Amino acid sequence: MPTTEVAVGRQAGDGRPPRRTGTTIDAVDQRLIDLLRANGRASYAELARQVGLSSPAVHERVGKLEAAGVITGYHAIVDPPAVGLDVTALVGVIESDSVDDAGVEQALRGMPGIEDCWRVAGTEDYVVKVRVTDIPALEATINALNRIRGVARTRTTVVLSTKWEGRHG
Repeated sequence: MPTTEVAVGRQAGDGRPPRRTGTTIDAVDQRLIDLLRANGRASYAELARQVGLSSPAVHERVGKLEAAGVITGYHAIVDPPAVGLDVTALVGVIESDSVDDAGVEQALRGMPGIEDCWRVAGTEDYVVKVRVTDIPALEATINALNRIRGVARTRTTVVLSTKWEGRHG
């Protein structure tokens, strides 16, 4: 049975910090966030029992956290090899000197196989997590990355095994 997690702290997909509407996170909200990160399928009744509030009060608090962009979504966590994604790589993307960041980001967002993208400090400008079926698919993805206008070069690290991923507490 797949598990789920809660994406917390960023707007879904756009990479910008969430819009805050004056939301103050108190100890109960933080506990709700922690519980939902551990089990995004928890019922309001189950959450209410664990934080000592009524189900309607928990429903209202979770709704406010969602509306404020603190909780950005719920999704299934899938075992990549179980769906044929046997190769994972971290690819550093180095931009050329005169580049439109928005164009590179848009191209990265549109590429299948790129699961995560981080803007980073250091040698690379971005690090992307790529999940593909096999090494030829990884090679094709790297070639496509290098063809993006504004990308000077890439540096790839192939993941040999995953010890843990997405740790939440």
